[in-house]
Amino acid sequence: MKVLQHYGYMGLIKITLSLIKTKIFFPKARLIRFPIDIRNKKNIDLGENLTTGVGCRIESFPQTNTESKLLKFGNNVQLNDYVHITAAHSVEIGNNVLMASKIYISDCTHGSYIGNEDDSDPMSLPIDRPLSVKAVKIEDNVWLGEFVSVLPGVTIGQGTIVGANSVVSKSLPPFVIAVGSPAKPIKFYNFESKRWKKYVN
Repeated sequence: MKVLQHYGYMGLIKITLSLIKTKIFFPKARLIRFPIDIRNKKNIDLGENLTTGVGCRIESFPQTNTESKLLKFGNNVQLNDYVHITAAHSVEIGNNVLMASKIYISDCTHGSYIGNEDDSDPMSLPIDRPLSVKAVKIEDNVWLGEFVSVLPGVTIGQGTIVGANSVVSKSLPPFVIAVGSPAKPIKFYNFESKRWKKYVN
């Protein structure tokens, strides 16, 4: 009855249909809500017990012909609605990661803009600029809030929380709460006192 109260009759029907499709097409997953867009599935490891919301886009674009898994999910990962994850080189998501809705994670960008001889010409078409790739790693027990963006070259440490609307352009240490654009730690977890405390850089 709690499920019925939570989702209503139509919601319960949708969940049931998604569950049936999940067991047919993604037997290792917990629940895939449809529609979902998965591109280059052969280069993606969805882990075990994956849960998704509706409208998620999960894709891999290998730069060479390879059977390797460029996008790897750990176990018990939960994505909410309209999460977009793309991997051209390496994106690793740890165990028990929770993501809110409308999150963007990518290990690649069109062109290079770091201030060296490889920089892209702004007069060239963005779509024609060679992809620049840097690995992304999200460690176990990370929680990403609504509208978070995780950019190439970033590692988010174990147990870290990233607040809504944040842009993670630099790596974050484990066991902190980070917010902003660019995201910066504002609190850390003190294991001795078992309290979240103000982060002093």
